[in-house]
Amino acid sequence: MQYLHAISTLLAAGLLSMAATTAPAAPNDASLPSPRQSLVLLNWSEYIDPELVEKFEQQFNAEVREVYFESDDLRDDMMLETSSIGYDLVIVNGINVDNYRKRGWIAPLDEARLPNLKYVDRHWRDAFEGAGGYAVPYFWGTLGIAYRKDLVEQAPSSWMDILQPAESLRGKIGMIENSRDLMGMALKALGHSANSTDPAAIKAAEQLLLAQKPYVKTYHYIALTEESALVSGNIVAAMVYSGDALMVQEFDENIQYLVPAEGGNIWVDYLAVVESSKNKDLAWAFINFLNEPEHAAQLAEYVYYATPNTAAEKLLPQEFLEDPVIYPSKEALARSEFHTPLPPRAAKKRNLAFARVRQ
Repeated sequence: MQYLHAISTLLAAGLLSMAATTAPAAPNDASLPSPRQSLVLLNWSEYIDPELVEKFEQQFNAEVREVYFESDDLRDDMMLETSSIGYDLVIVNGINVDNYRKRGWIAPLDEARLPNLKYVDRHWRDAFEGAGGYAVPYFWGTLGIAYRKDLVEQAPSSWMDILQPAESLRGKIGMIENSRDLMGMALKALGHSANSTDPAAIKAAEQLLLAQKPYVKTYHYIALTEESALVSGNIVAAMVYSGDALMVQEFDENIQYLVPAEGGNIWVDYLAVVESSKNKDLAWAFINFLNEPEHAAQLAEYVYYATPNTAAEKLLPQEFLEDPVIYPSKEALARSEFHTPLPPRAAKKRNLAFARVRQ
């Protein structure tokens, strides 16, 4: 019996040994490739270089998926409808960063994971209340007028040239469906601050925009592709953000841009990590990757906007740095304004006026 028991023991040991050598590797075996991670970025269309996205995806074994919005107001609605869930990163305009912070939608900056933050100009980091500790400036620029110099009888120089336009521009103007920009520039055209809280001034701006409506082709933002209404000539003058005018100019050199005589809006877009994200480490890595100086310079040339990355500016061509559309003159900037927070009563009045314009 002892002999049979010994044979049984040896056979069992052998079978266990064979099982050990033939069993498949455990799921956490280091020899297996790690699963591909993913990031969802809530972004403007055409606002990131796809070559850089592809490089990041390869370097970090990741997939970056973009969800687009057409206006700042629409992005706010999208965040509100989902309670910010489903996004990892968001491009948010400066005036809204503090509101996003207060709602708990964005995470505090993890500076330990952002060594390239040292290249980002502190002026732009702190340009808006609450931005410095919660978001990284992405680009800055101005709001002005793009127009087809070959299709207008006279080149515009003032906001009034599109707010009280010539009859030849009826149905050929593009505006922006953004309450702060639309009301703000109407206020500037009337000689007020874009941030005015004066009820009489707000009412006058509303009347100006209502009278303009027959001349407006659309309040949807212009496309930035060859199919753009500015390229086809269906729109001959439009309210646009500076770099976008240069992007569509690639398809027609007759497209020009100016900051009107009254000035425009100076805006800053920020990149923030969404608090509900399950991929924060990868999100921080993405922001840091974009702020590698050579990457930030490449990105600036792709979108035609001024970079807040000072090390990247040193890598950009002189022609880019001297372009007055990208880097406006001191005079144009002095005439322009940042949007600032409004008291609740004034904000409500302006929002109601905007809603009546858009009925």
